[in-house]
Amino acid sequence: MQSPRKFLPGLMLTVLVTAGCRLDMQVQPRYNPLAKSTFFDDQRAARPLVEGTVARGELRADTYFYTGKVGGNDGDYMPFAVTRADLARGQQQYDVFCSPCHSRLGDGNGFIPSRGFSRKPPSYHIERLQKAPIGYFFDVATNGFGIMLDYSSQVSPRDRWLIAAYIRALQLSQNATRADVPAGQDVPSKAPTLLEPGSGATLPRLKPAATESEKGESQ
Repeated sequence: MQSPRKFLPGLMLTVLVTAGCRLDMQVQPRYNPLAKSTFFDDQRAARPLVEGTVARGELRADTYFYTGKVGGNDGDYMPFAVTRADLARGQQQYDVFCSPCHSRLGDGNGFIPSRGFSRKPPSYHIERLQKAPIGYFFDVATNGFGIMLDYSSQVSPRDRWLIAAYIRALQLSQNATRADVPAGQDVPSKAPTLLEPGSGATLPRLKPAATESEKGESQ
């Protein structure tokens, strides 16, 4: 039979190693969210951020990009150059977030107002909104207006600018004349004749194109 003394060094080593371990290493003391604390004077375990703390990527040094304002007034320029791809992105975001109320034409006859919503949004094509600076549309999307809630949490700042740019393009598309066409560039085709213009909730009805025989008879 082996002597117990042979196991004594190993046993002592095990005791010494485990003596350095405490329960706190496995189950650390912590507060549950919004729990009461007796350590702080205000008894709140949830502590406010240190004054001046800025999250990574949230410095927002470009004030105009994030507010659409110059001083206290709405700015009237885009904070970056807009490409055709940007306008396509603006249209896509507008169709998702704006057209349910404002309609895809921007006339305020969207699906939601057509189903009895208490207040119809104004058309983008009225004189007041045609003259509004582009920063105004960004500010409304950021902070809301009247009964319209803000979209700052759903739509990124850049996409809000792209929506504003698309609204400008939408205003031009619905109010342009031949005088707005650049010199030397003709309108590719005549505008279609509408039987019904549509409301934003319904598609417009187009007058059927005349057949060749009908064109001959008219001549």
